Parts: sequence; C-alpha cells; structure tokens
Amino acid sequence: MTREERLENLREICGTNIYACMKCGKCSGRCPANVQPHAFVSRLVRGRLEELLADKKAWDCLTCYACAERCPRGVSPVSVVEAVRKTQVCMKENNHIAAEEIPPVVGEHTPQQLFVSVFRKFNG
Repeated sequence: MTREERLENLREICGTNIYACMKCGKCSGRCPANVQPHAFVSRLVRGRLEELLADKKAWDCLTCYACAERCPRGVSPVSVVEAVRKTQVCMKENNHIAAEEIPPVVGEHTPQQLFVSVFRKFNG
C-alpha cells in the first residue's frame, strides 16, 4: 500500500469529518489522559502520516469519548486515535500485538484498563 493509499484509508476508517475541526482545543482540554486529541485530527487533515503513525500517545488514549462529547462541531478525535492504533497494528507483519511488545508501545503511565482494551480489540 502506498503512502497516499494508507493516508486515505486512515481518513476513511476513522469515520468522522476531520475537516469540520476548527482547532479550538476543547477536546484536548477535556482529555483525562492528556493525549491532545486535536493534534491527531490536525495531523490527519494536513496529511502528516509519518507523525501520526510514530506517535505513541495514541496508546495512552482511554477511549472515554470525552473529546468527542466536547467537540462543538461533532468531530470525534477518539475515532482518529483508534484508526491510528489500528493502522499501526495492521502495518506489522503478524497483524496483532504480542504481550512482549506492549512495554515499548505504551508509556509507563498508561492505565491498566487500556491493556485489556488493546488485547480484546486487536487479538480477539
């Protein structure tokens, strides 16, 4: 898959209108994990695929949807974060996450509930 195809696929699977984002930052102000969801949306709008896929903060997101609830334009930044996670996993050769890979993928302050979510979503 080419870079442009991967970028378009990411925009498609996030399922939210990223172009409606007005960069007000309300989503990031509400984020309990300090993930800065607006940055994920902004990078996807600008086509910064490499930055998106290299950002380990995607794995700190609790998927609590506080950012989506706060957005005055109806954008769902958490959907972008989940699409980034899915793309990161799908780019791997074996297409899943092994337990021994978890420490390098997430930060040391990542909540335990996220580990459970990751295993259920990507290994089930």
